[in-house]
Amino acid sequence: QVQLVESGGGLVQAGGSLRLSCAASGRTFTVYNMGWFRRAPGKDREFVAAIMWNDNTKYYRGSVKGRFTISRDNAQNTVYLQMNSLTPEDTAVYYCAADRAPVVHTTEYEYNYWGQGTQVTVSS
Repeated sequence: QVQLVESGGGLVQAGGSLRLSCAASGRTFTVYNMGWFRRAPGKDREFVAAIMWNDNTKYYRGSVKGRFTISRDNAQNTVYLQMNSLTPEDTAVYYCAADRAPVVHTTEYEYNYWGQGTQVTVSS
């Protein structure tokens, strides 16, 4: 079992920045690929970014490329999502997820463990 706890969400004006954190506990964090997903009101949960266990592969959805950066600190069992140039379209509940696989996945059903989510609201 892996327990995930997100933090860092909040209310920010358009153009602002937030950094989300996801702290992991339980099984060895370093063997898990980590992903960030989000669910906007009335929409399905969607992929945002993912990072491989060894930090050498990262994926982003197109609309966040160049604005969001995923990173991880295996010594701290934490994965981060730095979000810059936020727009109201980024408003959503953001979830982190863990997946143990030889490749990085971008679909939610591939992930085995999920956090409870943290709300990000971007005002115009």
